[in-house]
Amino acid sequence: MKKLSIYPFISVVLLFMSSFVMAQSNKEDIDIIQSAFGKDKKDLVKDYMELSAKDSAAFWKLYDEYEDKRKLIGRERINLLEQYANEYQNLDNAKAEKLATGILNNDAKYNTLYQTYFKKFTTVFGAKNAAKFLQLEMYVQTYVRANVMREIPLIGDLEKQKQ
Repeated sequence: MKKLSIYPFISVVLLFMSSFVMAQSNKEDIDIIQSAFGKDKKDLVKDYMELSAKDSAAFWKLYDEYEDKRKLIGRERINLLEQYANEYQNLDNAKAEKLATGILNNDAKYNTLYQTYFKKFTTVFGAKNAAKFLQLEMYVQTYVRANVMREIPLIGDLEKQKQ
């Protein structure tokens, strides 16, 4: 009897997880950031960086270039999370390896992006300001990632609930 009542729950959780992950986009990142910090990301960066008028135009040009590339990598991550949601009930070793490798490669792309743009920001604004931007960016991305991951069950969690 207990097993029969858990199956609808599992179906609802997987349905929610799948729609949450599929709905996750730049807009949801914006919503998470606004909810946490009370402003959108660009305003958060502007307030934190305290740019001089002289540096502002060059900074925002480089920042927009960075954001375009970051969003592409972010979309790849969302696609991987969608695959996880779609494959959760049928996750075997091969699918798990493909997804884990995809996430590791995505993390490597983020790290490469951070390194590339740290150098570019350093050239234009100095290492201290580049580090300041990088620190804020990594904090925000970690916050967004943690909020998304909180909604996704770990591998095997739903199977344990069946028992």
